[in-house]
Amino acid sequence: MVYPKDVSRITGKSERYGRKLLRTIKEANDKEAHQFVSLEEFSNYTRLPIELIKEHIID
Repeated sequence: MVYPKDVSRITGKSERYGRKLLRTIKEANDKEAHQFVSLEEFSNYTRLPIELIKEHIID
C-alpha cells in the first residue's frame, strides 16, 4: 500500500500533492475512496520502478 507520506518522500512534494495523486490513481483504476493503492498500481501510473518505490516506503 502506498500512503500520501510515501508519495511525498518519493516525489519530494507535499503530502497534499500525495493525497491528490493517490486519488487520481484510484480514479484511473476504478477504485473507491476507501480502497488502497498498491505498489504495482503506483508504479504503473508513475512509470517508476517498484524497487525505487520500495526504497522510500517505511513499513
